[in-house]
Amino acid sequence: MKTVIYNKLVRDRIPQIIEENGQLCETEILSPERYLKMLDAKLDEELAEYHQDPSVEELADLLEVIYAAAAARGYSPDVLDRVRAEKANRRGRFEKRIQLKRVISPDEG
Repeated sequence: MKTVIYNKLVRDRIPQIIEENGQLCETEILSPERYLKMLDAKLDEELAEYHQDPSVEELADLLEVIYAAAAARGYSPDVLDRVRAEKANRRGRFEKRIQLKRVISPDEG
């Protein structure tokens, strides 16, 4: 019998899918504090996967984890989007492809 250790946060239906494939799995329901830590690790994991495969599916995975992280911290998708839009209005978006190379400040003295 082969055992693979994962110890990572997975989507809600993954245990069911594993069992439907005739395998067994061990799971744990995380405390809120541990869940936040695992969400942060999942963000890192999904970002690394996106760097390997910059597909719309990987972007969707990132977005799913971002929504989960927001919800775990008490923010609804509407609040998240409102704050994103407000910041975009104040600071702009990333549409113009601007790279800031340097800032030169006049001598003070």
